[in-house]
Amino acid sequence: MNLPLEGVRVIEVGQALAGPLAGAVLADMGADVIKVEKPDGGDDARAWGPPFGPDGETSLYFYGQNRNKRSVTLDLKLPEDIAALHALCEGADILIQNLRPGVVDEIGIGPEAMLERHPRLVYCSIWAFGYQGPMRLNPGFDPLLQAYGGMMSVTGRPDDPPTFCGASINDKATGMFTVIGALAALRQRDRTGRGCLVDTSLFETAVHWVEGQVNNHLATGDVPKRHGTGAAVIVPYQVFETADRPFCLAAGNDRLWARCAVVLGRPEWADDPRFARSRDRVKHRAVLVPLIAEILATRPRAAWLDALETAGVPSAAVNDIGELAASAQFAAVDIVQTLPESGVRVVGLPISFDRQRPRSARPAPAAGAHTREILGR
Repeated sequence: MNLPLEGVRVIEVGQALAGPLAGAVLADMGADVIKVEKPDGGDDARAWGPPFGPDGETSLYFYGQNRNKRSVTLDLKLPEDIAALHALCEGADILIQNLRPGVVDEIGIGPEAMLERHPRLVYCSIWAFGYQGPMRLNPGFDPLLQAYGGMMSVTGRPDDPPTFCGASINDKATGMFTVIGALAALRQRDRTGRGCLVDTSLFETAVHWVEGQVNNHLATGDVPKRHGTGAAVIVPYQVFETADRPFCLAAGNDRLWARCAVVLGRPEWADDPRFARSRDRVKHRAVLVPLIAEILATRPRAAWLDALETAGVPSAAVNDIGELAASAQFAAVDIVQTLPESGVRVVGLPISFDRQRPRSARPAPAAGAHTREILGR
């Protein structure tokens, strides 16, 4: 299939997750992504296992974030390898870097120097805490930003300690924001002929995740609390236990709540002044949620899901990863792809073009596998 970014060249100077994820998304959409790795072992994420791929050395984590790329090894402490990087950038459209803060300036490939030499380049810097402020040079990993960025304080049950989200949400979203910024900058270059600097950070992404809670705090001065699986401003909008297994119920407006009340066998709740309107249900959460929980505990999950689906009330089973992977909907969207050569199966791009999902033409590369092909050495 013809892909939207065919003809775009990306240089990825990074490791771990945010930078490589941005590169993987661009590669899946057709860009030629050249991954620059250090000679002594390459990207640290190669060792983030088990499980490992067919070679027994490269983690499946790395396969997932580095499919469809070519790899060269450069020692960016050496002048000749810096020169080689400049040579790559001569024909490149986008450079992505998420090295430790301050390193690019130390070795002479910071944005000012690179954009002066390569004015058409879109230079994407991924920071931990942002390009300015007292923490600008601090390193960061996803759990640190979930902690510092407030996410842990609003995740989990009220009496639980601060709780970590199981997915690397800040890394992944920062990678996606990098892609959005890079593509917007390319569109601008179409008009102006000049590239620009795109800055993103895990910290700004973390703030973006809790923007609703921050906005509420700025308006009221209140500090948001944890509500378990529930939402702060919608009730019922959480996980409930049934007679056998848990499920999530999301009656997100008054119309859905009225239907839900009928399914629960309490149609009068739709007119009860404590529960009729959304704001009233939030106010009387401590009364309403235990009443709902008591009713839902009387029947198996499947019965409730069938009844709620028939009534048009949003609900879903709480799946573990095995149940997710075995589900009919997971199979129907055809999001898993088998990488060529390695046979490793990974989740692909969550975007389709003309109803076709892009497939990787290359496996995740061995470190430096394309150095001779690209650099002639």
